[in-house]
Amino acid sequence: MPKIKTNRAAAKRFRKTGTGKYKFSKSHASHILTKKSRKRKRSLRQAQVADSTNMKEIRRLLPNG
Repeated sequence: MPKIKTNRAAAKRFRKTGTGKYKFSKSHASHILTKKSRKRKRSLRQAQVADSTNMKEIRRLLPNG
């Protein structure tokens, strides 16, 4: 039986935490920042934890991670 491949796109976007949850950074934080409010830019800097509805799909994309 062949090895299960990791989805490389997902591997670049998600990191596993110590408790087994998946951490990711928000989008829209790289350019055109002048029209975004200070509060919005500040919230974009913080990493998020993936919610339970998406965990099954993320685990399938990252079987070894």
